[in-house]
Amino acid sequence: METSIQDLASGVDTVWVLLCAALVFFMEGGFAFLEAGFIRAKNSMNIVMKVFTDSTVGMLSYWAVGFGIMYGLDRAGLFGATGFFVQGNLDHIQLRIPIYAYWIFQAAFAIAMASIVSGAVAERMKFGPYIIYTALAAGLIYPIAGHWVWGVGGWLGKLGMLDFAGSAVVHAVGGWSALAAALVLGPRTGKYNDDGTMNVLPAHNLHLAFLGTFILWFGWFGFNPGSSLSGLDMNIARIALTTNLAAAAGGTMGILFTMFKYGKADPSMAMNSALAGLAAITGGTAFVSPVGAVIIGGIAGVLVVLAVGVIDRMKADDPVGAIAVHGVNGTWGAVAVGLFAQKGGLLYGGGTNLLAVQVLGVLSVSVFAFAATYLIFSALKNTVGIRVSAQVEFEGLDLNEHGIPAYSGLVSTPLYDVEENPAHVLAGLREQGTLSQ
Repeated sequence: METSIQDLASGVDTVWVLLCAALVFFMEGGFAFLEAGFIRAKNSMNIVMKVFTDSTVGMLSYWAVGFGIMYGLDRAGLFGATGFFVQGNLDHIQLRIPIYAYWIFQAAFAIAMASIVSGAVAERMKFGPYIIYTALAAGLIYPIAGHWVWGVGGWLGKLGMLDFAGSAVVHAVGGWSALAAALVLGPRTGKYNDDGTMNVLPAHNLHLAFLGTFILWFGWFGFNPGSSLSGLDMNIARIALTTNLAAAAGGTMGILFTMFKYGKADPSMAMNSALAGLAAITGGTAFVSPVGAVIIGGIAGVLVVLAVGVIDRMKADDPVGAIAVHGVNGTWGAVAVGLFAQKGGLLYGGGTNLLAVQVLGVLSVSVFAFAATYLIFSALKNTVGIRVSAQVEFEGLDLNEHGIPAYSGLVSTPLYDVEENPAHVLAGLREQGTLSQ
């Protein structure tokens, strides 16, 4: 049977998008390892379960309603109203690939947005209410913001907003949702003193966090180049290059800036600076030059370090730095398109029109995401409750929420509580014979 050139092109594009969708989905493993490594051992299984919930409940929610809201037939530029369960009228979406391939790629984006929030609520949020939130994040918050920018007829898309792979739609939406969640939930016990000073609640495994960072960086080669939706688009090489350069520039500046600021290179800041560079370049990766990508990523690497201090002064306890990485730098990345885009950017003689649209767009989706998440968390707080008890927080969410610790060797010991009460821990270990002296 003869195959037409058009069929061959469609086949190549379909395989490309499915491969990139798999890379984006693998980023959930990156989120899980990064967040687990950044928090204390007694809560590390709980955070992995929350990321797993994003991948299960969130996936089903996006299939049932989210995709239809995001890409269904437009209603007043605000939301779609067809295509629920990926059925019905979706003919207005002009694609060279099957709709199912496009859905699975976008579903991976939806659950990534929800996983941004999971890190900011780590170590003190109940598991049950989180299930409700992730269903609403993937099924409602992300799709509405996405329709405004990417949906056929979305009002920001009509204005000409450029957000190639989602600095605004994914990262700013996820980051500012994380801020709202952290504010309603409140900080972890012992994080802040009455005089406003901060206590460090140390990460239990930075090696695990570094592994998560590398997985996320790897997955971004699906996130950004895959948004071309075509393996025949020669611009995917430039997209991969600008993606990688921004990450490298962000990580480099994170290392150098913390050496300058603190006298030592901070590993956690170095990781988050590379991720900040990735979040920032996501919106403009197809539109900026390699030099522009380095500048965008380098600025992001400094911004994330500065933003962490500001967020802590707000007493918005974010154990993994999600707000600074995704909220602050997703916003910066969307604005940077208006400055560095080679066609229409201010620095390339394009005037202020694109910059104004980018600022309006990222502010709009950010305010919407913050307000929606704040309302959802407030409603959950006043009904089912969102925070574990002080006793559960002290003992750890792993045992109390799931009945199993992340590390089986710690089941019968109070080692999880070493940060809170080291003397108690040592006494308990001596009683069990774990320590000889």
